[in-house]
Amino acid sequence: MAKLTTVLFDLDGTLIDSVRLILDSYHHTLAAHGLEARDDDFWLAGLGTPLRVQFKHWSDDSTQLEAMIATYREYNLTHHDAMVTAYPGVVPMVRAIRRAGYRTGLVTSKNKPGAERGLKLVGLDTEMELVIGADDVVNPKPHAEPIEVALRRLGEPAEAAIYVGDSVHDMESGRAAGVTTAAVLWGPFGRKHLAPASPNHWLERPEDLLVLLGMRRVGDPGTRESGNPDPPIPGYPDSRIR
Repeated sequence: MAKLTTVLFDLDGTLIDSVRLILDSYHHTLAAHGLEARDDDFWLAGLGTPLRVQFKHWSDDSTQLEAMIATYREYNLTHHDAMVTAYPGVVPMVRAIRRAGYRTGLVTSKNKPGAERGLKLVGLDTEMELVIGADDVVNPKPHAEPIEVALRRLGEPAEAAIYVGDSVHDMESGRAAGVTTAAVLWGPFGRKHLAPASPNHWLERPEDLLVLLGMRRVGDPGTRESGNPDPPIPGYPDSRIR
């Protein structure tokens, strides 16, 4: 594997635990528009794709689609700050990567303002050099374009980049863009669900990305194998990967 210089992240299900809010927002939208309810599994199957893709099952009419998207966003933003948290260990992990000199960016299917709000809420807004949202591309994930746009703006090659995400759509987008892919297992999806997308690496805990990047070794204090998984990350004495 070529030396990695750039770490790109997905947002929902990867950095922030917003999945319950997302599902509730979908359920609210269908109810508000008098449409037949769908279960959580239906919505989870499309997690990581834009709202327009998710709602296309109901209408191709642009007016209705915009109305549904507006309903979703109103509910989502109203409840956002009360329901969204960072996954344990993610914030110090990202900060450690940034301090180590890696280029960083967020590549999400959420619109940019919503993504930036999530980052700011958990204190990661200053740790990302750029944010690529659904409104920045023509072809969203699983197409390669979002990652390609991010790399072009950063001026970094695909062979030196890794994309970290929680969904099949993330892995497919990364593979199409020619970057290394890493699937996280602390989000809503397990190994069985993600395996068909053939990620290059599996991350069971945020600290595993630090090991992958060579910032920690297996067996170092703070890794699973050490038997002492919770010491502070260097430079962040008050932040522990849990």
